Amino acid sequence: MRAIYGALAGAFGLLAVSAGAQAQQSLDTFRIAIGGFGLWATEAPRLGQQAGIFRKHGVNVEYYATAGAGESLQAVISGSADLSIAVGTTGVMGAFAKGAPVRIIGANFTGAGDLYWYARADSPLKSLKDATDKTVLGFSSNGSSSNTVAVALAQETGAKMKLLAAGDQASTFAQVMSGQIDMGWAAPPFGLKEIAEGKIRIIATGDDAPSLRDQTVRVDIASVKVMTERKEALARYVTAYRETLDWMYADPKAIEMWAANINAPVEYARKAAFDFQPRAARDFDVITGLDKLMDGAVRQKFLAAPLTRDQLSTLIQIVK
Repeated sequence: MRAIYGALAGAFGLLAVSAGAQAQQSLDTFRIAIGGFGLWATEAPRLGQQAGIFRKHGVNVEYYATAGAGESLQAVISGSADLSIAVGTTGVMGAFAKGAPVRIIGANFTGAGDLYWYARADSPLKSLKDATDKTVLGFSSNGSSSNTVAVALAQETGAKMKLLAAGDQASTFAQVMSGQIDMGWAAPPFGLKEIAEGKIRIIATGDDAPSLRDQTVRVDIASVKVMTERKEALARYVTAYRETLDWMYADPKAIEMWAANINAPVEYARKAAFDFQPRAARDFDVITGLDKLMDGAVRQKFLAAPLTRDQLSTLIQIVK
């Protein structure tokens, strides 16, 4: 009898494993390239996965970090990623104008107050007014939102400085602290500890470029292949994504989970999320400031000319 029960238990165990495997296989998986991985503005896929929100809608997400939004955009173009989030809007416009098979499926962030530029505490720089033509200001990568903001800061403040693609936040920080560049970019909570300890100080924020305050500087994108061949699954992904955003701002547990993910104190995480990236700036369904964005893209030479109305309606297809 023990042998029979053992055999039955083994059979039921195999059935349970098989059912679990089938359930996993039944989920629609999306591969997501993420520049600025670990930021509150890019954390929805990871937090939504951890909270079970995507699974509830029959979706599984696989995410990986890139060196910046430019690299993430190329990953979607090449097909190595299905989606990307928080990609610089002007960079996406430029790639689309050149025939890249990408579409904007929603807004990621409107305004630029979540980005800041800092210098070492012993730097003579106190504000952008102190910059000279020898001052080097770093941003992440060409076509990224930090690139867009850096250009706007230089143009709108009249600061004389050189702009340099310096990579991700950690790489940029190392270059600032070693004296290779004068100012680096960051998004909280990165750097908040060093600011509190007096190692670095903020020189400027994206809000110092007034033209950007009503512009959707970052968007979420998908490949045309995903848009056309996986439309129903993509709609479920977006439903889960929207639900995740609402949950992130409503449930204190989300902040605690994010703080654990990035190994940061909860108080720093809370300040970064609510002071620098308020919910109003994260409206997935509203993209604003397109004319100004296109003018900036032309100045940055991402676009030869502003996109036409027909081109914009093709590029921007907010998924419902």
